[in-house]
Amino acid sequence: MAKEYEGPAIGIDLGTTYSCVAVWQEQNNRAEIIHNEQGNRITPSFVAFSSDQRLIGDAAKNQAASNPANTIFEKNKLYITYNFVYADAKRLIGRKYSDIIIQNDMQLWPFKVIAGFNDNPMILVNYRGQEKSFSAEEISSMILRKMREIAEKFLETPIENAVITVPAYFNDSQRKATIDAGAIAGLNVKRIINEPTAAALAYGLQKRPNFVEDRNIFIFDLGGGTFDVSLLTIKNNVFHVKAVAGDTHLGGEDFDNRMMNHFVEEIKRKNKVDISGNPGSLRRLRTSCERAKRILSFAVVATVEVNALFQGIELSSSITRAKFEMINIDLFEKCMEIVRRCFVNSGMDKSCVDDVVLIGGSSRIPKLQQLLQDFFNGKDLCMSINPDEAVAYGAAVQAAMLNVKYVPNLTLRDVIPLSLGTSEKGDIMDVVIPRNTSIPITKKKTYFTDVDNQSRVSFKVYEGESIIASENNLLGVFSLSLPLAPRGLPIQVYFAIDADGILNLSAEEETSGTKRDITVTHETESLSTEEPERMIQEAENFNVEDKKPEQKAKAMNDLNDYLYHVRQVIANNDVSSLISPVDKLKIYTAVVKGQNLLDGNKDEETHVLVDFLKEFQSMVDSALYKITIGI
Repeated sequence: MAKEYEGPAIGIDLGTTYSCVAVWQEQNNRAEIIHNEQGNRITPSFVAFSSDQRLIGDAAKNQAASNPANTIFEKNKLYITYNFVYADAKRLIGRKYSDIIIQNDMQLWPFKVIAGFNDNPMILVNYRGQEKSFSAEEISSMILRKMREIAEKFLETPIENAVITVPAYFNDSQRKATIDAGAIAGLNVKRIINEPTAAALAYGLQKRPNFVEDRNIFIFDLGGGTFDVSLLTIKNNVFHVKAVAGDTHLGGEDFDNRMMNHFVEEIKRKNKVDISGNPGSLRRLRTSCERAKRILSFAVVATVEVNALFQGIELSSSITRAKFEMINIDLFEKCMEIVRRCFVNSGMDKSCVDDVVLIGGSSRIPKLQQLLQDFFNGKDLCMSINPDEAVAYGAAVQAAMLNVKYVPNLTLRDVIPLSLGTSEKGDIMDVVIPRNTSIPITKKKTYFTDVDNQSRVSFKVYEGESIIASENNLLGVFSLSLPLAPRGLPIQVYFAIDADGILNLSAEEETSGTKRDITVTHETESLSTEEPERMIQEAENFNVEDKKPEQKAKAMNDLNDYLYHVRQVIANNDVSSLISPVDKLKIYTAVVKGQNLLDGNKDEETHVLVDFLKEFQSMVDSALYKITIGI
């Protein structure tokens, strides 16, 4: 995917609300966080469009606070000339417009999203007097290009190569879309690296001189729009990820939304007006709520003031830390449930953890720190690295690792967040590579044709944790031409996951030498990209129900195989001629009935199929037994 290494490579933390860029400095033997033109080490992930210009970063966010949308009231109708501010590309990227997550978020965004080609969400803006639509990849590329320009000014040289971080729970489509965004920004993406893994690199490289023995590190990464946890072991310069868990739709913005909704209700109660339909008012209120959230990380009360909020109404109120914790307690508990799940997946006990490292701006929330410390039985939390900069630092380390002359010989072993496999008969997920498997990896799976003279076989490739294949995310469909042959022709399918977590597939029929290679991308046929954490949670909650279709599919497959076997026996004249006419009639009748059970009634209970197969087998065995004893 990436070109040969030429020139310096930068590490970019592409965040939901803030982004950061770093580069490895050979002379200092460390990564350097690069400040932007305003002297800030982190840059807001904001893009603003107006009638005459496009703003990115600090300038866009400053405009968001002062003038989020030019509004005109005419005949009691609200018109918006898009003075557009955008900070949620990360929550859109790699998803489909019909995704329920996108549909819910659209109610909170101060911009319009429409369905584009292949159900891709497109952001509609008014720019320089024309209505334009942009994909999430394009918006993200604008942020990436900004980070590239910041680095070029600092290094005084053109930059083409970069390592970009993504949430550990980003699926295949989201990772590929992030690579596309980098390409649009003119970057050669050398590697996609998981955010908590990058943070572990930063922590391990800075603290490694003090490590006498192997260390187990738990990374708690709660950013503006995503949440990841990762459990790693550092041993002899090897960073080995044991397990990851997370939610690509949980973060600081959700806490802001809860606080914003709290004040929307307060305004409705006190002033008898509803501002929820006014994007400009909501944007100003959200900005003030975000500021209050940050204050509550070190104070017990914060003021929320917004001048000219709506139709002459001014908001002057306050919120206590206790109230903030109360309206978000279910989200905090959700974070802790994901923490628990990571340990269940890893098989490691929490008492084995040596260091708990906090990453991401929202990890500063006192209630979350308290819950996390209680979970680890009072263990001190590590706050020795900057939570806003650690991910970019680690990305720069990874970029340097791709050119071994820059850094000590480090080895990174990451994992895939979701299981990968194909759909079997009965819509059952056949897992080929389980989640939390170390990458890169290649695995082979042998499949067999199930009918005679099959000329083509198709494979549906899924990622997810549900036993029901169609409830997972469909990555792609590909087919392979076959020579005409009896059923049971073997087909070798190879699943290869590269260091970026991108899946590559190949299938081969060895007798004819027919082979097909594909790279699964988000452009292939797919269902709506579902939230990975939701997949796992639903799979766990409905595990018992999920097993029922699996049992039915097995019963149907067993019956279908036995019907094929009996047909082959009957077709053998030497055997068929020895079966009595009465038994032969019974077998023919049973074959027809069995086929009708498979074809005619999809709602047939599993036990009906199982019981019929037992009776059928008994009938055939009896007829064949009579032949052996000469009856």
